[in-house]
Amino acid sequence: MILFLSKFLPLFIYPIGLASIILVLALIFQRRRSWQTALIILAFALLWIGGNRLVTMALVSSLERQYMPPANLPDKSVVVVLGGGTKAGVAPRPINELNESGDRVLYGAWLYKQGKAAHLLLSGGNAPWSGLKTIPPEAEVMAAILDIMGVPKEVLWLESKSRNTEENAVESRKILDSAGVHSIILVTSAMHMPRAVRLFEQQGLTVIPAPTDFMVTDDDWAYYTQPSLDVQLMNLFPSAADLQLTSQAIKEELGALFYQLRGWR
Repeated sequence: MILFLSKFLPLFIYPIGLASIILVLALIFQRRRSWQTALIILAFALLWIGGNRLVTMALVSSLERQYMPPANLPDKSVVVVLGGGTKAGVAPRPINELNESGDRVLYGAWLYKQGKAAHLLLSGGNAPWSGLKTIPPEAEVMAAILDIMGVPKEVLWLESKSRNTEENAVESRKILDSAGVHSIILVTSAMHMPRAVRLFEQQGLTVIPAPTDFMVTDDDWAYYTQPSLDVQLMNLFPSAADLQLTSQAIKEELGALFYQLRGWR
């Protein structure tokens, strides 16, 4: 139940959820015109600000730039690759596929072929409320995709019980402890990395962050912040893609706040 609430309650804090609640309140207060107008303006402002490209880029960058790709990584380490980057090969998909976060799997394969990984620990199960119990755990889907990429099965360790990032850390540590491993290279999306590092360090592991899947590049920032009238006019209009990214950034910030409340650094 706690796991479900941790996923469900933030929906009312994200811009689109909060704006929806405010619009419902506007309907309730339709007899109070001044209140209704104020609520509609507030809902519009939330959607406009949340879907504004510059606001989104600033929020996302504040998370992604906390950990940059390391210049040097030790050889023959254990690389932990977190789930969230795959789609199981269910009909009509012909094979297992990668989503936007699939760079995690691609980067894990690249690290192995660069000699940085003696083993890849693939961490990810299925959410219990998904209704998709027949779908294999994410760890198995990642393993199947890595097999296509030519990564030998014998170097893969699968952790398929976890349902969120905290369980990724807890369940992965059990496998690492059994192998006598206490230092890892951690691969996940750059925006997700600050939260993931805290959770894995909380398990007593030495973590070398190896982020991938950067949503805001140096070129993106330079282009969209240039003093150009046409670019800045385009920046004024909100987009669904930016609204989604803003919600992802808020999710990560809420996670960090939650850890602070639990007394974690």
